[in-house]
Amino acid sequence: MEGYLLTALVFSPLVGALFVLVPEDERGVWRAASLFSLVPLGLGIYLFVLFRPHEAGYQFVERYPWITRFGIYYELGVDGLSLFLVLLTTLLVALSMIYSAGGDIEQRAREFCFYLLVLEAGLLGALLALDLFLFYIFWEVMLVPMYFLIGIWGHGRKLYAAFKFILFTMLGSALMLVAILYLVGAAQSSLGRLSFELPVLYGARLTPGQARWLFAGFAVAFAVKVPIWPLHTWLPDAHTEAPTAGSVILAGVMLKMGTYGFLRFAIPLFPRVAIEATPLFMALAVIGIIYGALVAMVQPDLKRLVAYSSVSHLGFVMLGIFALDVQGVEGALYQMLNHGISTGSLFLLVGMLYLRRHTREISEFGGLWQSLPRWAAVFMVIMLSSIGLPGLNGFVGEFLILLGTFFKLRVAAVLAVLGVVLGALYMLWAYERVSFGAITREANRGLADLSPRELLVMVPMLVLVVVMGLYPGPFLRRMEPSVEVLLGRVRAARLELAQPVVKPQLSLAAQAPLRGKQVR
Repeated sequence: MEGYLLTALVFSPLVGALFVLVPEDERGVWRAASLFSLVPLGLGIYLFVLFRPHEAGYQFVERYPWITRFGIYYELGVDGLSLFLVLLTTLLVALSMIYSAGGDIEQRAREFCFYLLVLEAGLLGALLALDLFLFYIFWEVMLVPMYFLIGIWGHGRKLYAAFKFILFTMLGSALMLVAILYLVGAAQSSLGRLSFELPVLYGARLTPGQARWLFAGFAVAFAVKVPIWPLHTWLPDAHTEAPTAGSVILAGVMLKMGTYGFLRFAIPLFPRVAIEATPLFMALAVIGIIYGALVAMVQPDLKRLVAYSSVSHLGFVMLGIFALDVQGVEGALYQMLNHGISTGSLFLLVGMLYLRRHTREISEFGGLWQSLPRWAAVFMVIMLSSIGLPGLNGFVGEFLILLGTFFKLRVAAVLAVLGVVLGALYMLWAYERVSFGAITREANRGLADLSPRELLVMVPMLVLVVVMGLYPGPFLRRMEPSVEVLLGRVRAARLELAQPVVKPQLSLAAQAPLRGKQVR
């Protein structure tokens, strides 16, 4: 089983997507979809158990010839950078499927389940691919299902949001494709063979100009997906108009494909350029942190508030990545998981509230602690994890990021702390307006509290919030060896940049005619 574990993990959702087309009744569709969403989760847990924490290289590698004429292989592998993102993907898809089966999706359930399972396969494939051609295929596969999830099952201006999402991400993907093809061609000249394999391309010798342009091609594609300010404008619309499951997967996993892309591809392939670009990306990260918090603070729509909070939280992740030290990068990886859990949970809770009131306007609520005590209690814990309360998951990631950034650039760390304060302000203020005070709308009286299905969805998230806050060691130990390998390439690039440029010296015999000319 270990020899084909990653293949089973990637393609089991596709098998499930075909099976949901078989049942004739809607109830059978939901049962089949829920069952097949649990299969990758079980395989992911099995992968976690077998994973060897102290090994830095890729594990469970599967490598088979595919299009050998062009050096393309079917190659999958997992390490400390991708392990927990794989687990996060399988967990969020399973919980989203179970939640959606409870009434959130009222029409075309078969197509919804099909697209959600295909989306999971694309996400898992992109996280595990070690061949750039294979990675690009999975990268494109995950865009199309999300487009349909927003455009068919979304709300309000769903077609506008879906088109904006696909336009931004496809433009970024086109730049990355050009960069991949040029990189492979340049690597062929220096290595003597054509290959799309990532470990091989690490050894490509590029001129400084080539490296800068190629880094830009990858970086723009990943920056759009994060998204980094000012390329973020598609995100609030996509989040707000998407169905609840779409928002959960978009925030919890798909945005992480951008930050993962920087760690897996852009930085290790072009470490010298990444070092040169550090001030730019740290500045953009700080702007995103503060901008996202300030805009979230004035949002009247609760879901849109959570959407803008993602811009701020992902700014922290980018800040940790470009600190380019162990604390910063580990903090960024940990915060990627935290954001997926906390923000994914917030979108689930907002979706539960929307099912009951069919509105997300903050002004329409108030006093929900009286009518929905269980919902309000869960919302409070998740909200506190989102703002980084010590003892909960969000604190660990933010602390490591700020620590690593302080060693790198103190000004950026100080400004990022302002984002922490603003984040606490807008989340606490929103929670106070929704949950406390008197009930001013009669529609808020007598609302049904969380159902057993909804509690089943939220309990795993609450457990992770507490466990990751109190016991981060098992997570960080599995990340650290791979982080050290990544930073080893960065340290080697720093040494190259630090070496003085030695100008060629002319011999005394060669200098004599020159001195004679200068005298004359």
